[in-house]
Amino acid sequence: MAKIYDFKAFSSRGKEIDFSQFQGKVLLVVNTASKCGFTPQFAGLEELYQKYKDKGLVIRVSS
Repeated sequence: MAKIYDFKAFSSRGKEIDFSQFQGKVLLVVNTASKCGFTPQFAGLEELYQKYKDKGLVIRVSS
């Protein structure tokens, strides 16, 4: 069975993201819809990150 770390994706700028780089961390993948300018969720994501970053949380936002 495939795991998230077996996959790659492309950022909105076309950069390849290899999810294997996040192995061993808590990973939250978020579709932020940043191209449309509707990004109020960034404040909540920042708060979540600050609270759990020391426990290994990684939030990857690509623009």
